[in-house]
Amino acid sequence: MVTMQDVADKAGVSKSTVSRVLSGKVLLSQATRDRVNAAIAELGFRPNSLAQALANQKSNTLGLVVSNFEGPYFGRLLKTMAQQAELAGKQLMVTDGHDDPQREREAVELLVDRCCDAIILYSRYMPEAELVTLVETLPVPLIVMNRPVPGYPERAVVFDQSGSVAAAMEYLLAQGHRRIACISGPQQTLTARTRLAAWQQALRSVGVEPEAEWIAEGDNLVDGGYRACHQLLARGAAFTALFASNDDMAIGAMRALREAGLRIPEQVSLFGFDDEPAAAYLSPALSTVHIPIEQMSELAVHQALRLADGQPVEALPIFSGQLRLRESCQMLAG
Repeated sequence: MVTMQDVADKAGVSKSTVSRVLSGKVLLSQATRDRVNAAIAELGFRPNSLAQALANQKSNTLGLVVSNFEGPYFGRLLKTMAQQAELAGKQLMVTDGHDDPQREREAVELLVDRCCDAIILYSRYMPEAELVTLVETLPVPLIVMNRPVPGYPERAVVFDQSGSVAAAMEYLLAQGHRRIACISGPQQTLTARTRLAAWQQALRSVGVEPEAEWIAEGDNLVDGGYRACHQLLARGAAFTALFASNDDMAIGAMRALREAGLRIPEQVSLFGFDDEPAAAYLSPALSTVHIPIEQMSELAVHQALRLADGQPVEALPIFSGQLRLRESCQMLAG
């Protein structure tokens, strides 16, 4: 392996001069820089980025912790963040929090140890108090996605869960539906609890008391939606519309409804959430709520970069969903 000392010997300069050329922070003569750069090119020297980070206290690396790697939602998030980091001349270091608060904390600490300049944490389960503690105590800036951070609106990229569910429910209610079932996400998560509460509130706003038999808890995966829909059907729950807390569970529910001989949307209207790419190509195409995850991801990266550079930042806007109305819903007959 070619070392910095090899470059110094080849260029006829000291090792510290090579280090100064690599850092770009010290003014040196053009002739010296040219000799060092020529030696680097000839020898094929690759600087040790971690060593440079330790020396300069800046790694040009952003850390990202996601709750898991499953589904197209996180694929869109990862692609956008990687692109934005690259455009800024940064590297994105990614790890998985395994949907567990302790593992999320460990992942954040790992990225701190790797000298990341700032860290973005997408969290589902970590308590708010711990998020606040991380923001206040980490040696590098932290941006939190998917969760508010009390007292730190400039550190949180937040989506309006309640308002977006309300918009979907208002559409179904306007189509004449009153018996609207719900496949929720795991109720350990704030997101799932918020979406379920918004579904309940929407029904109550038109004088309909949500019935327990209309609710089945899924796991955010396709097979979880399939099983949850079977639970609803096995109870004999009579519903004319079904709201699923994400598109994957809606896809599973679509299969379960068809197996039960129910036509979509003639007998049951189906509404999802997320607007994953496949939603528009299902048969029937799935009505859903579009989450602007690309814009949210881009903003998270830019805010993290500003904080890492010591620039002033402002409170971040709250993002809202947009309805994507397709073939899986229709006006209630009669």
